[in-house]
Amino acid sequence: MMHDTHSVSGGGVGGRSQRRRLAVAFGVTATILVAQAIGAVVTGSLALTTDTVHMLVDSSGLLLALVTAHLVLRPASPERTWGFRRLEVVAALVQAGVLLAVGVYALVSGVLRLFRPPEVPPVELLVFGVIGLLCNVLSIMVLAGGRDASFNMRGAFLEVLNDALGSVGVIAAAVVIWATGWQQADAVAGLFIAVLIVPRAFALLRDTMRVLMEFTPKGLNLAEVRRHLLTVDHVREVHDLHASTIATGLPVLSAHVVVDDECFRDGHAPLILEQLRDCLAQHFDISIEHSTLQIETAGVKAGETLHHE
Repeated sequence: MMHDTHSVSGGGVGGRSQRRRLAVAFGVTATILVAQAIGAVVTGSLALTTDTVHMLVDSSGLLLALVTAHLVLRPASPERTWGFRRLEVVAALVQAGVLLAVGVYALVSGVLRLFRPPEVPPVELLVFGVIGLLCNVLSIMVLAGGRDASFNMRGAFLEVLNDALGSVGVIAAAVVIWATGWQQADAVAGLFIAVLIVPRAFALLRDTMRVLMEFTPKGLNLAEVRRHLLTVDHVREVHDLHASTIATGLPVLSAHVVVDDECFRDGHAPLILEQLRDCLAQHFDISIEHSTLQIETAGVKAGETLHHE
């Protein structure tokens, strides 16, 4: 006997609020990109160039996030049973990979420029740094309220936050060069931006890979789940227990549950299903509202050729 507790739709993951936030942030970021690209050409600054490349990545990432937020609203179909829910995870993975590449580039270029620093005009660098910071702060304010809604929004927020910190680095380099004439400050700022980018890229990469590899959701102990399911009356064994995450807010679980033979004779099996479902939805830190449970007898289990504990 199989039991699937929920149907799947696009849900609120790509809701109107998220799309509006992403659209505004993309417009602001694209504007900064143009301004900083001009500034990078005018000043020749590594910090500003790195921040501009980062901004280019972020602009494309925000555009991808905006498209993703729209696509996840499309309903599921027989060909795509989860719809486009997992697309937000793929988008976050791409963003993490590109951020990591930009961070490595900045690290290498920064080290090289420490030994052969070019002349960088501090006033122009300061102007473009301030413009970038003000615009980034605006984007942060727009995205902050929805940053925990999905991997998609989290990736977008982290990108804009990194941009803002990068702008702070650009401003600091401009002030140091203007006050002391120490041109290596530009390379140091570039390295600072890289140090900000790389750890966050790794963190996002790790979390999205956990989802794509179908690891057990964070905070869910399958041994504890098994113990709890075994406390339900007439449940004798739980095997082939799997749990993973489809997308943000959508953990799923499947299991084979062995019950007494009499439960199928006296019609008690449906009640056990309801008890198991309630157990999964209510008794753990992560509520598992989408579960697929196969209720079977010991004889059925004995005839299965492939299973694991």
